[in-house]
Amino acid sequence: MKIYHNHIIKIAIATAVIFSASSCRKNFFPSDRVEDSGLLNTIEGMRTATLGNYATLKGLNYENNYHWLAELPSDEVAQGQNSSSDVTNLYKYTHLVNSANATAYFQQAYYIAAAANKIIRLIPDNASADQLQVKGENLFLRAMLHFNLVRMFGRPYAQTPTTNPGVPILSENLTESEAATVKRSTVAQVYDFVLADLLKAAQFMTVEKSNSFATKMAAYALLSRVYLYMDNNAKAIEYADLVINSNKYQLLQNTQYQNYFRVDPETNRESIFAIKHTKTENYDYSAVGSLYYSGDANGNALGQGESGWGEIYASAKYYNFLNKFPQDKRKSFISPYVVGGTQQLNGKLTPPAPIYYVNKNNLQEGVINLTSPVYLRLAEQYLNRAEANAKLNKAQLALDDVNVIRTRAGIPVYTLIDVTPTHTILDIVLEERWLELAFEGHRAYDLFRNNRPVVRDYPGTHSTINGSVNQTINPTDARVIYFIPQTERDKNPNLSQNP
Repeated sequence: MKIYHNHIIKIAIATAVIFSASSCRKNFFPSDRVEDSGLLNTIEGMRTATLGNYATLKGLNYENNYHWLAELPSDEVAQGQNSSSDVTNLYKYTHLVNSANATAYFQQAYYIAAAANKIIRLIPDNASADQLQVKGENLFLRAMLHFNLVRMFGRPYAQTPTTNPGVPILSENLTESEAATVKRSTVAQVYDFVLADLLKAAQFMTVEKSNSFATKMAAYALLSRVYLYMDNNAKAIEYADLVINSNKYQLLQNTQYQNYFRVDPETNRESIFAIKHTKTENYDYSAVGSLYYSGDANGNALGQGESGWGEIYASAKYYNFLNKFPQDKRKSFISPYVVGGTQQLNGKLTPPAPIYYVNKNNLQEGVINLTSPVYLRLAEQYLNRAEANAKLNKAQLALDDVNVIRTRAGIPVYTLIDVTPTHTILDIVLEERWLELAFEGHRAYDLFRNNRPVVRDYPGTHSTINGSVNQTINPTDARVIYFIPQTERDKNPNLSQNP
């Protein structure tokens, strides 16, 4: 790994910030005392505090760890070398009870939820429209955080959700002492809480805002995703319809699509909700994209360590499936490391792994490691609707939406003739989700919630577990979810541990 002195300094500073932020908290629920010097006494103050909640999403503890916990367990990535960090454990499914990444994310997510609660509890449901807009935005954030947490630390909804433990529900009604000793609610209870927050948020939010903020359409889009995870297909379609038919968003086409993640996110007409970073908010070697890419500002691959660590690749399994149609525009999001016409291999692995850098988390506005993570976008709504229709045995409707995405990608469309007992309509939809939403934190959840395994049959550090490139993680395996962080169980003995 090629390391420059200034990069070491940047990483040291970033690490110091992470540990100073987390070490000063005695509990992952911050105090409920009003410590804002009257900030929350006015609507202007509430708006300022809400901006602070959005800003906290940009922190390394939240942003990086959300991505790694959601994405690294998938079969679309390959780790090129073992790391001394916890990232290797996330990738291999050798999770730890004291995982640094899981602990930091767990703490930060609840910290932001508690900050949102300060505003939520102050605004009654019959307040003015201005106040309800602020409350709605914070309800959206709280719902998003609880949904992410229950996916990561609670078993898939399809697996007896009324008895499986989910995560603690942090409502605005809890006192400080209650919050410090709260138990885990069931998976079903957490999902119900998330739905209630999103439905109320959608009702309260009436102001048109950019995609850097929660909006009514963002709440509808997340409702479609949550209902899909619950296998409530009619509701998943209902809310996807509301987003698609609003005509507020458009699928980007041609070169605009191929440069989707490289533009200022607020100018992107397809994104529904993104965590915006400006050019001055570039984490460089500490950014998510640094793990995926090493190259120039135009997407051309360079040697490992030239501009980023470049340790996580697109898996050979994903790249080969994507390359089934060489004209697929989604190949623009992959930067194969080719020298003199020869695909370069990482010889640290046995067998050597092809180096397919991913640039989906890089290159924003010409800055190599800058990105604004996209959490909700229009393409997913089409695919949500397609999956729900597939499960309702409405194959043609499902194909119609899949074909919208395939046409945009420039590859052949499907007809009903292509639907067979060995290549079902659900297979077709899930494959298209894989192609379209890769490296955005969906893949492992899409498989597990549909009772399908993650199958790795390609080179990566997972081969060091048993000497084979083949690793299969079944949806019922214990480690499809993370341990509840031991540091939080030490503080709160009512937090039960995952098996």
